[in-house]
Amino acid sequence: MPENRIREESHDPLEGYLRNLTRRRFFGGVAGGLLGGMGATALGSLADGKPAFAGSRVNAVDEILASLPHHAPKAKRVIYMHMEGAPSQLDLYDHKPALQERFDQDLPASIRNGQRITTMTSGQNRFPVAPTMFKFERHANNEDGVMLSELLPHTGRMAKDICFIKSMQTSAINHEPGITFFQTGSEIPGRPCFGSWMSYGLGSMNDDLPTFVVMITQGIGNMQALSARFWGSGFLPSEHQGCKLRAGRDAVLHLRDPDGVNREDRRRMLDLAAHLNEQEFSESLDPEVNARIAQYEMAYRMQMSVPELTDFSDESTDTLEMYGPDVNTPGSFAANCLLARRLSERGVRFVQLYMRGWDQHGNLPNEIRAQAKAVDQPQAALLADLKRRGLLDETLVLWAGEFGRTVYCQGQLARDNYGRDHHPRCFTVWLAGGGIKPGVSYGKTDDFSYNVEENPVQVHDLHATMLHQLGLDHEKTIYRHQGRDYRLTDVHGKLIKDIMT
Repeated sequence: MPENRIREESHDPLEGYLRNLTRRRFFGGVAGGLLGGMGATALGSLADGKPAFAGSRVNAVDEILASLPHHAPKAKRVIYMHMEGAPSQLDLYDHKPALQERFDQDLPASIRNGQRITTMTSGQNRFPVAPTMFKFERHANNEDGVMLSELLPHTGRMAKDICFIKSMQTSAINHEPGITFFQTGSEIPGRPCFGSWMSYGLGSMNDDLPTFVVMITQGIGNMQALSARFWGSGFLPSEHQGCKLRAGRDAVLHLRDPDGVNREDRRRMLDLAAHLNEQEFSESLDPEVNARIAQYEMAYRMQMSVPELTDFSDESTDTLEMYGPDVNTPGSFAANCLLARRLSERGVRFVQLYMRGWDQHGNLPNEIRAQAKAVDQPQAALLADLKRRGLLDETLVLWAGEFGRTVYCQGQLARDNYGRDHHPRCFTVWLAGGGIKPGVSYGKTDDFSYNVEENPVQVHDLHATMLHQLGLDHEKTIYRHQGRDYRLTDVHGKLIKDIMT
């Protein structure tokens, strides 16, 4: 087996699965997806919720997984804040003051240069420049300062800890493939997402919580459908898919015992089910048999860990106020940011926060003002909270949308009202912590924030760099599926070395 091969499938699915079974994939990995599929081996005594063979190694594949990470990691975990709908870089991060003098002028054809645009604006007779109506303010960083929109005052105060990448590019021009690309490294649905690759390669740090957790906040603008495949494991073992935490009383569906069933009753049920399933497995060797009971065991432990996780009563008043007035509203971005910190300090590898509502084709000023207000204070508080607890250095934080927004207006243009179409040619994302240089900006766009002038960054480059900070070589983190080697970065990706410490 080549040294960069994590796993190679058998032609017989059952034989291959059993032959390549590992403790990480079976039990630590089951945490990666509460509703995941295959995972197997005889459980032995499950009275304490842990397999009797914990720590055992069964084949050479285990040794390969045990050898990960490939090099000393700078980060142990990821918090990924995805702004679903694609926020406007022109109104938040990419300061272009000269555009004020070009209000309602046609975007020069030399700037567009024949690049494709969506059907939503391709029929327009003209493409009038729409400068932002918002003021920008300079915030101290570790360079000459960074200009950020007045909509992000709290984020600006954390600029010394943030690396702004202003030259991000993508090949996708519509939301579904754009989000899919950012999550999986491919515009084609069905590939494993970043969190699943991380769960598979690095395993769990807490047997009582999922390895990969997803939370969603509803915004106020146009909202794109968020398919579960955005946090799916694709062709990786399904225990590595994300576990969705919901707002409200039942954070995880079907976790609460029915009335009349106490914890002792549930323990006796699971012990009996484990005994019966051991007998069934000894006869059938069907991995599904023990995978199901392993999921039950994880759910049993989460009956204790999840309520404790979602109870903010142990947080100080200072901490709650830092995240803002919405922190006690379940499902708000503030509440989810605080949950992200609590999950991270409890050893969850990958936390994904979706903030919906950034698809602003019209009425952008009003909608982006509300959206920015909802995220600015919580995301800044998350960074500050991680930092004061000594967690930011080992936590890689990403803030990104699926693409950017056009400098030209979609629809009717006014000084205080305009819309923007999808724009894959350039946009801004930012990173913090996890061995990324703090307080810097990387890349540069042209005077119209339409094309990249310096240091273009592709999605695969971003993924490769993040994997590197986690101790994983993106060219060696491989999974063989149906005769082909797959990786998160496909056959692309180069490290953005200038932003790495």
